[in-house]
Amino acid sequence: MTLFDGIYPFYPQQRKSFVFDVSTIIVVIIFLTLASTFLLIIPGIRGRVFTGDWESGWVTANTSYKSFSCAVVNADIGLHVGLAGVNITLVGNPVNQVNETINYNEHFAWSFDADYDHSYSEGLEKGLPSPILYVAEKFTTQSPCNVHRQYRISSHYASASLWVAFCTWLISNMLFSTPVLVYGGYMILFTGAFMIFSLLSFSTVRNSLVCPIQFGTTSLRIGYGGSFWLTLAVGLLCFVAGITVVALHYIKPELLKTFFDLHENKAEDYREMTEVYVNLRFMNSTLSPPQPLKLTPNDI
Repeated sequence: MTLFDGIYPFYPQQRKSFVFDVSTIIVVIIFLTLASTFLLIIPGIRGRVFTGDWESGWVTANTSYKSFSCAVVNADIGLHVGLAGVNITLVGNPVNQVNETINYNEHFAWSFDADYDHSYSEGLEKGLPSPILYVAEKFTTQSPCNVHRQYRISSHYASASLWVAFCTWLISNMLFSTPVLVYGGYMILFTGAFMIFSLLSFSTVRNSLVCPIQFGTTSLRIGYGGSFWLTLAVGLLCFVAGITVVALHYIKPELLKTFFDLHENKAEDYREMTEVYVNLRFMNSTLSPPQPLKLTPNDI
């Protein structure tokens, strides 16, 4: 739009330059924090070592090293139960003993697309240390402990619940960008509910008999690991966030809209669409009808 006598025809002043909106930045930081938390949990869904510790336990013991050998080593033996299998670690104290480096971390999968017994048989063929094979044998289908089926089914439902929770969390992020913020709060509540349900599904393994894992006079006991407590913390956080959004929707909806920077944007858009400033001097000179030309005798 060009100037007319130094005045903008339709705007009383120049537009404001763009500045960062603090409210928007705060909202983005909150959801990035939740996103990073879910990214920490997702690898545990696949049963990786990083967060494959829904149950875990350690013990230090003197134990035989390999079959058909009289060698005895002092080592730390760890058991980490994930949703897709178990990780068994063996680290010597010190690491170099009996002319070998004792530092093992073996994974045995029990997901529906894996064969746990086959993985155990491969470990026997590779000649893995006896402590690893002894612990892995406790979770086979032929073991008298009879915990394989319980762990497999419980882990399957826990994994499925976490994937559903992740999907509902994505939907909640999309709903929070709409004018109806309460639906985003409901989806956050669903996210927390599915995460708690995954914990309950995995906890059913506690109903089975405890299978003793003995190394001489020392026993390896397992308890809930970091992934379990992290999932519980995020689930409770989702409940708090969801209840807060729903409560504000019914108690102070204007405060909720202001926090999400929705009310101010709508007001500004409404003002920009409805208010029009007209330069009357420009309009009068443009729209006034032309005056008839008067001729004088001197002009002829």
